[in-house]
Amino acid sequence: MKIGLYFGSFNPVHHGHLIIANYVLQHADINQVWFIVSPQNPLKASASLLNEYHRLYLVQSAIEGEKDLRAMDIEFKLPKPSYTVDTLTYLQEKYPSYKFSIVMGSDSFSNLPRWKNHEVILKNYPIYVYKRVGDEIKADTNGNAQPIILNAPLLQISATYIRENIKKGKSIRYLVPEKVKEEIERNGYYK
Repeated sequence: MKIGLYFGSFNPVHHGHLIIANYVLQHADINQVWFIVSPQNPLKASASLLNEYHRLYLVQSAIEGEKDLRAMDIEFKLPKPSYTVDTLTYLQEKYPSYKFSIVMGSDSFSNLPRWKNHEVILKNYPIYVYKRVGDEIKADTNGNAQPIILNAPLLQISATYIRENIKKGKSIRYLVPEKVKEEIERNGYYK
């Protein structure tokens, strides 16, 4: 089984995330995409993060009924902050017959040299990179495999923009799945 790991805060999950995941399933050599909800990214401030269990539930709501998309809480059980290389090691031990690859935006790919043991990641895991507006894909991988560039549709939707709209009392309709919107509104998230 070939699994694309889509790491993120998903704070909140939105249509941009879902379009990327679906594109990977349709256009890459991947059987499933797992949304790895990160409780704490070491490169991001955690002050604006919704509780990880609430974010996980929002992802589960967004992908309900999709057999090839899964929401995973793997990093909830690992030491914090979450380091991708540690998660990959854990997954490889737990699922030795699976082949894992990573799905990431060009912004994350350009930050890869700042990641813990990024050389191990580059050497051992295929990386699928989708372009983000304003971030070109520069692939200096020191002789390791080059990233696989995805020509996925670009949407200028960000979780930051969604949170700002919520704080200003503006609609997030069409930015997130309806179930996610309802859950956010019902619980007063991000106000």
